Amino acid sequence: MGEENSHREVLLLKKKVYYEGCPGCLVEKRKQAQKGIPFKEFSLMWFVILGTALPISSLFPFLYFMIRDFHIAKKEEDIGYYAGFVGEPILPFTYVNLMVKYNILSEYRSVLCLFYPIFFQGSSFMFGRALTSYFWGVIADRYGRKPVVIFGLITIVVFNTLFGLSTSFWMAIATRFLLGSLNGILGPIRAYASEICRDEHQAMGLSLVSTAWGVGLIVGPSVGGFFAQPADKYPDIFSQDSLFGRFPYFLPCLCMSAFAALVAIVCIWLPETLHKHNGKEKEGCDEYEALEAPVCDVKEGINVKGPDSNESLFYNWPLMSSIIIYCVFSLHDMAYSEIFSLWAESPRKYGGLGYTTDDVGEVLSISGLGLLVFQAFLYPLAAKIFGLVMVSRISAVLALPLLASYPFIARLSGFRLSLLINCASMLKNIFYVSLITGLFVLQNNAVEQHQRGAANGISMTGQSLFKAFGPAGGGALFSWAQTRQHATFLPGNQIVFFILNVIAAIGFLMTFKPFLPQSLIK
Repeated sequence: MGEENSHREVLLLKKKVYYEGCPGCLVEKRKQAQKGIPFKEFSLMWFVILGTALPISSLFPFLYFMIRDFHIAKKEEDIGYYAGFVGEPILPFTYVNLMVKYNILSEYRSVLCLFYPIFFQGSSFMFGRALTSYFWGVIADRYGRKPVVIFGLITIVVFNTLFGLSTSFWMAIATRFLLGSLNGILGPIRAYASEICRDEHQAMGLSLVSTAWGVGLIVGPSVGGFFAQPADKYPDIFSQDSLFGRFPYFLPCLCMSAFAALVAIVCIWLPETLHKHNGKEKEGCDEYEALEAPVCDVKEGINVKGPDSNESLFYNWPLMSSIIIYCVFSLHDMAYSEIFSLWAESPRKYGGLGYTTDDVGEVLSISGLGLLVFQAFLYPLAAKIFGLVMVSRISAVLALPLLASYPFIARLSGFRLSLLINCASMLKNIFYVSLITGLFVLQNNAVEQHQRGAANGISMTGQSLFKAFGPAGGGALFSWAQTRQHATFLPGNQIVFFILNVIAAIGFLMTFKPFLPQSLIK
């Protein structure tokens, strides 16, 4: 008799109940009928992320010249200083600012000024995004992922265009801040990636999010550099009296905005995944509850295990622990990105590679291509074989000796240097994206669907704040290392990559108990 009741309960739990007019139920029904990879939805999602990432990085090549043309700096040496104010509103007086301002390490002033535009990414945009990411996550949980995505793309169209038309220093700051604060796409789209596909394809969906973001941050600067100042570069096509002559940085922004507008139109056909039952609940445990909510007792209709769905997300330790680890590695990656460019551009006598900006761009492009191939084809297989947490741990461990080898790679030259630095850069990016993709899955699985947008919003807030500190810390660390070329302990750039490894090691240790709960370690 007991066995019959148990069997009956299992059958009831597996009963599929769909609500008429609910977009989430419609997606669930399609997922049950189609077991393959949803290529159409994944493709649309990929272009949404790409359209969001491109405007963030497209200004890197021309921001230095844009600040110069605003005539706010009295001396050329101060351009990087004012770019620092634009780029670091959270920490306006960073160590690097002071080094440029007060003529410390003067031989590196040109390098610091050249790469100071990169600090813009971790600044007004990131600060705006940090302030509103949780809000947009809540909106996505209440009204759906699709409205937030479309509104975010429209925000890119408007404010990225206005940024290209900026005529003053403060207009540039304001438009970038509004672009960051009103564009809440990334958190909800990460929730969307885990909801639009079956469980076995979650790793692929979230890896596509990471890959599209990485590709956008690599392609963006190429477009920005190629189309900026078109009247000077292509006088046969654009005259100085034309719109693009009077606004020399408008064309790359217009290209990004046009792409975002096209993606926004295509998103009309993007299916919504949020369940909207309008307060109408059928008896028993429906499929949505069985899949997205804690297991419930079919007779009493109460939760018998799992967290309270109404409990504050900040008390959900499985979620918060995975977010904290994600923030640590985000800080590490942002600092590494700044340091890699500065290190590659610095003279060889100071332990750098002596590369030009074109050389660095080529390395990053090759890294992006390798990352795209790995994440699309190899990461889902690795996650299936080893598990998400184990892949993250392996990636963190392998990154340690890789980073430690960078100062020694700098001693090479010619083809060997080119081959090894391209391989090292590609592997480093693959390790990082593989690591955070697993954390994305853990974060989404730690909450129910109706809290997933807000959970990703918290994650984006933490990541934005940590990334805002990354450029300042990375630049200051690199500049300090240049003053100790003949130190006994870890001279020159060796101390830089050692400290990066310390941060990575801390993040690695946090993937174990007791910090990461056993329920997430599979």
